[in-house]
Amino acid sequence: MFDFNILIITVTGAVAGCLGSLLGISGGIFLVPFLILALELPVRTAVAISLMTVIATSSVASANEASQRLLNLRLGMLLQLTSTVGVLTGGLTAMVISEQAVLRLFAIISVVSAIIIFSRLGRRNVTLDPDADPGRLGGRFFEQESGGVVTYRVRRVWLGLGVSFIAGNLASVLGIGGGIITVPVLNVWCGVPMRVAAATSAFLIGITAVAAIPAYYVSGDIVGYLSAAAVLGVLFGARVGFWVGSWSRAKWLKLLLGVTLLAVSAFLFARL
Repeated sequence: MFDFNILIITVTGAVAGCLGSLLGISGGIFLVPFLILALELPVRTAVAISLMTVIATSSVASANEASQRLLNLRLGMLLQLTSTVGVLTGGLTAMVISEQAVLRLFAIISVVSAIIIFSRLGRRNVTLDPDADPGRLGGRFFEQESGGVVTYRVRRVWLGLGVSFIAGNLASVLGIGGGIITVPVLNVWCGVPMRVAAATSAFLIGITAVAAIPAYYVSGDIVGYLSAAAVLGVLFGARVGFWVGSWSRAKWLKLLLGVTLLAVSAFLFARL
């Protein structure tokens, strides 16, 4: 049974890594419910394992997306300021929040994020003129749909900063990396294209996970062999996700993100 559980965690990690790298939300949104509900691991142990996989996914994703100019490093570093503060305060929250409250909060966030995504499914947030002014935090990248270089501008930076704080706080409590909040908000309200939002979120979630891990390590919630199995699966799955994402249209990525969030939420509500 021990070896079988290791295999299950590795395979689940691969699926989580594929979807996480593809959508920029970290595989924790799939991995945490599975570890808690299917393998009956304690919530804090599941969250700790998930945070370890988030670090691995973020490292691979950031390197891959940076080479394609999808990672907005300036925006990511700015949002990281409030995200890190949120992580530090979230570590204290994780010490007192109940398991039932964690699952309920997870489900509610998934529904809200899905609604946000579906409300702007066809919006692309790009200008086809490669010479347009991107502003101080915007950028340019090659878009498959347009067949050329496109430009985008970042709006409502203050909203992104506030959401990053909330995402960081929830990331340390739920082990989900915060991407299920930052990706929809950056895409819908801050004018960031879906692929750029996903790439920048992948960069953010890795740093927030690093900040959150010490609290779980000190309390003894990190199980080494389970974390290693999950990380191996996630690294393999992330590579598959990059390949799929390279030819997928942004609209279909949004649709997949929304459907995935609703499915996870429905599964959690059914178990509450």
